[in-house]
Amino acid sequence: MKNAYLFLLLVLSFYSNAQIKGTITDEKGKPLPLVSVFEENTYNGTTSNEQGNYQLNIKSVGKNKIVFQLLGFKTKKIAIPTEKSPFTLDVKMLEESYSLNEVIINKKNNPAIAIIKSAIASKKENSEKTARYTADFYSRGLFKIKDLPKKIMGMKVDIGDDMATNLDSTGSGILYLSETVSKITFEKPNNLKERIVASRISGNNKGYSYNTAKSSTYDFYNNTLEFGINMISPIADNAFNYYKFKLEGTFFNENNLQINKIKVTPNRDKEPVFEGYIYIVDDSFAIYAIDLDIKGYRMKNEFTDVMTLNQNFSYNSKNKIWSKNSQSLAFNAGAFGVKFSGKFNYVYTNYEFPLSFEKKTFGNEILSFETNANKKEDAFWNTIRPIPLTIEESSDYIKKDSLQTIRKSQKYMDSIDAKENKFKILKLLTGYTYKNSTKKHSFSYEGLLNLVSLSFNTVQGYNFDSGFKYTNWKNQENKGIYTSLSIKPNYGFAEDRLRVTGQFTHRFNNQNYATLYVTGGSSVKQFNPNELISKVINTISTLAFKNNFMKLYNLESAAIGYSQDIANGVNLGGKIEYQQRKPLFNNTNFSYFNKNDLYTSNNPLAPTDFTTPAFEKHHLTKLNLLAKINFGNKYSSRPDGKFNIRNNKYPTLYLGYEKAFSANEKKYEFDHFNTRLAYDLTLGNKGVIGFNLKAGKFLNADNIAFMDYKHFNGNQTHIGETARYLNVFNLLPYYSNSTNDSYFEAHMEHNDKGYIMNKIPLLNKLKSTMVLGLNTLAIPNSKPYSEASIGLDNLGFGKFKLFRVDYVRSYQNGYKGYGVVFGLKVLNVLE
Repeated sequence: MKNAYLFLLLVLSFYSNAQIKGTITDEKGKPLPLVSVFEENTYNGTTSNEQGNYQLNIKSVGKNKIVFQLLGFKTKKIAIPTEKSPFTLDVKMLEESYSLNEVIINKKNNPAIAIIKSAIASKKENSEKTARYTADFYSRGLFKIKDLPKKIMGMKVDIGDDMATNLDSTGSGILYLSETVSKITFEKPNNLKERIVASRISGNNKGYSYNTAKSSTYDFYNNTLEFGINMISPIADNAFNYYKFKLEGTFFNENNLQINKIKVTPNRDKEPVFEGYIYIVDDSFAIYAIDLDIKGYRMKNEFTDVMTLNQNFSYNSKNKIWSKNSQSLAFNAGAFGVKFSGKFNYVYTNYEFPLSFEKKTFGNEILSFETNANKKEDAFWNTIRPIPLTIEESSDYIKKDSLQTIRKSQKYMDSIDAKENKFKILKLLTGYTYKNSTKKHSFSYEGLLNLVSLSFNTVQGYNFDSGFKYTNWKNQENKGIYTSLSIKPNYGFAEDRLRVTGQFTHRFNNQNYATLYVTGGSSVKQFNPNELISKVINTISTLAFKNNFMKLYNLESAAIGYSQDIANGVNLGGKIEYQQRKPLFNNTNFSYFNKNDLYTSNNPLAPTDFTTPAFEKHHLTKLNLLAKINFGNKYSSRPDGKFNIRNNKYPTLYLGYEKAFSANEKKYEFDHFNTRLAYDLTLGNKGVIGFNLKAGKFLNADNIAFMDYKHFNGNQTHIGETARYLNVFNLLPYYSNSTNDSYFEAHMEHNDKGYIMNKIPLLNKLKSTMVLGLNTLAIPNSKPYSEASIGLDNLGFGKFKLFRVDYVRSYQNGYKGYGVVFGLKVLNVLE
């Protein structure tokens, strides 16, 4: 009852506000978007939409002065002449006439330099004025597609009925439209608390928008701004290393303050820099406005053509603070002839600037939602929404909300399922899925034609995988509950043997992500449980080069495991498993080349011994415990789940314990303690250094089976399959340093994110990044092994940067060897 009463008061307060609305145009009657509209000397404002329409809610009408501000146009200040509400006020804005001091004619005296230097010198003071605040926040996100082709690379584009209804005959339309209203509390540099009051997604009345204040904080008073990589602010401490500046003119705003319009041009094209205009207030040298472009290749995002960031600031003469009242971020992107565009609009109102916050104001929870935040009616949105919807956006809400009722009906879902569930003979090869949307379950068959279904190894020869999976999400209802059962058969032709594994998984919720799983069956396993050698690379390596790096044994097992978050940033998992292990031998010598040569044996300890197994058949039971700790972990609380947000200032720690017991012989039993520390250190615009440190110790493990040793991730194929090499030794033989004693390994990799490569003539045309690596391994009774490498990442063709090349040198008791590793990051996606 109390909550209902408070909600009623909130609604009444919204409806008690008076409203001013209208259309803003230029002298020729052309609508003007992104005009900042606000009450003078207040923090109550809005912006106009794409059609120049605006609406501003004010608490009372009669003595108000409304300011209309847009870059390139003269600021207007209009007193409201009546107390009538709603009051319609159409505004015509005149183009700004810039004046230019004669001193700019002297090329040796560039006045822009002095202004930017003053802005840099004053930015700490100006930043501190808005270092902590509370505010009301509104955001709207829009994604559109244009000219979606019928085919891409000769393959028909199957977009589904739901998406098809969003597009017109040309393949264009709105894919996503959402809005949020929230209250935010912020303290620099990164303390944030946001409470979502209302959330809306077009065509999804159960959805929760991801438009949040956290994803919209772009502060040009900082030296860098995060856009995938750290972009250099035009008023960074080292801005003159990256930019040229030109004063294009000055004008005076409504408060008779002089505003300097400065053109920002990069010194070097491939650097992580902006391009456009920054407007600086004379005297205080605060930011008045931002109008900057970001080219996709400059932020190492080739699929994005350009992003445009606009910010507008308003001045309050009472406290002499310039505060951001609106922001927009628009982008154009595309590939394969498909064009995407998007735009996010943000409005900040009702600022308060306290001198300090109470000690417990900020915690680990960054985002939360009010009850029924996604249930607000149209009347609520029409009253509180600061930026009017365009005709296209209004139509999208009406159309999709109407279709939603139809799409959720059993008749519609059954008809869609019937269409998609049709079985064709070809699906025996490509795969098949049967789905019942009403009963919320599905059954799928993987098929035989995919990259990893058919592979080759010396034990099984050619072998193929397939799979069957049943999934039930009947009790989900935004709780994250699901149950799945999967069966995966594998048949080896050289062995003439079928193996089958199965897994049952049940997730209880998406708050602490409690998950129970049961697995069992018969399979072939690599001695290194990390399964580092992929089936694709091993198939090519064996059939083309007669290499036999993948060493396998037969595992028959049954296991039960459980994991969940037990505290903020702390996940604990455990598994107990019965295992029976049997040695395997080569069953084929087939290869397309070097047919007379023999493969090495399947014994990793004796590659030339084809009769002695690597171990004797045995069984045991293993207990595994693993704790994962994200220090400084933040999270967002949504009605549909708790979502962890890593705090990049702190590392992630893993603590593991493995115990083998109940073996058929005592010698196979052991204890193994291990730990790992992973951390990324961001060096501003100079790149990122990644660290991965591992250590462990075996007890009572003198005679354990070889697959229970600690095996280190080597690489003898000269093919890199991961985006980063922080978990691999690029020239280390796979089993040369395996140990059942203590060990320590360290991996370090620095990616300059273009900091060096962008400055090298000719090479900067590659738009690549330089990577420096260092790996080391220490085990008892052996000289330490180490590697040093230098390489180029982000290589490729056009928009597709999927390759990497590294030169590596290895050392162990002196220089050992060198090699070149070719990185194929695309394999991560395909597998």
